[in-house]
Amino acid sequence: MNLEPYIRDIHDFPKPGVVFKDITPLLASPEGFRDAIDQLAVPFDDAGVTKVLGAEARGFILGGALALRLKAGFIPARKPGKLPWNTTSAEYSLEYGTDELEMHTDAVGPGDRVLIVDDVLATGGTASAKAELVTRSGAEVVGFTFLMELDFLHGREKLGDHKIVSLMHVE
Repeated sequence: MNLEPYIRDIHDFPKPGVVFKDITPLLASPEGFRDAIDQLAVPFDDAGVTKVLGAEARGFILGGALALRLKAGFIPARKPGKLPWNTTSAEYSLEYGTDELEMHTDAVGPGDRVLIVDDVLATGGTASAKAELVTRSGAEVVGFTFLMELDFLHGREKLGDHKIVSLMHVE
């Protein structure tokens, strides 16, 4: 299934010059959402994924569904101060600023095989921060999976030799 009709562009959000890729029409479609989760999961069906890590907010939606599909646990990565237990953090750059993510220190560890998911791969800052959180905890990143990739921002270059799956490409 072609997922592009389910994605709408919102110009100048959250800042002037940025074109935000809105996935809410995809989430509202039972068929579209189910197919997107299947497409994100299939390349990793045999990868031995034990945990899926997604960052708020769209990464939570995709990550929770993907974890269920892969029979894995879900790990939330959040903005500072939002998690109730001991955390570890990583700072990253966005195409329009900087931010930071945290996860619980006991969320993953040695032996865990973690799939990192998000809706968009842009500059690679968020994804590389998630990978840093995982590897710093002694777990292994088995790959990254995204609904779409903004190819013109070259974010893939920050993710090393990991397997990267993007369902749509924006040039």
